[in-house]
Amino acid sequence: MNSYVNMGVGALLGTVFVLMSVSIASEGIFHSEAPEKPGFTIVAEETAGEAGAAGGEEAQAEPIAALLAKADASAGEAVFKKCASCHTVEKGGPNKVGPNLWGVVNRPVASHEGFSYSAGMQTFSEGGKVVWDYDHLSFFLEAPKKHVPGTAMGFAGLKKGDERANLIAWLREQSDSPAPLPAAGAEGGAAQPAAAEGQAAQDGQAAQDGQAPAPAPAN
Repeated sequence: MNSYVNMGVGALLGTVFVLMSVSIASEGIFHSEAPEKPGFTIVAEETAGEAGAAGGEEAQAEPIAALLAKADASAGEAVFKKCASCHTVEKGGPNKVGPNLWGVVNRPVASHEGFSYSAGMQTFSEGGKVVWDYDHLSFFLEAPKKHVPGTAMGFAGLKKGDERANLIAWLREQSDSPAPLPAAGAEGGAAQPAAAEGQAAQDGQAAQDGQAPAPAPAN
């Protein structure tokens, strides 16, 4: 091996040694340990939906029966202005984009003569078995396309319960024979049948014992 080769190998080895030394020295100078405890923690803000899920179910909307008990029919006439571009309400009035609404409360769904109803509304009507009672009117007026999928009615809906109640109370009056208002609470209606059943049981037992039935309580 001549002197030139020896010099080349020596230079290469020297260069490798210098690079390794620099690398080891740099790691010792600049290396830093990870902190045992971070300086701060990022906490994601809880969204309203998550808070609602954690806190339980949302409060139920007030039933239409309770809203109708305190509704203002005269105010409902003003609300009807939002509907007047598509509906008439006078007796014998013509159909427009939507059917005439005279006597609509408790009228069978999709039954007004001379109006061509959408396929979605006809399906919802179940062949005339479903009527526009107070609940159906309230749900439909709140979100038409949600309550009756496929309806052609493009109205966005009345989201405020008192506004819907006022309108329904006024529509109720647009009839030859306004439908009776619903009971404000269901508890009273359920209590009467239960009391009647209890009275019937007492009367049956009294008859078996040969006693006169007890008089029914006066209402």
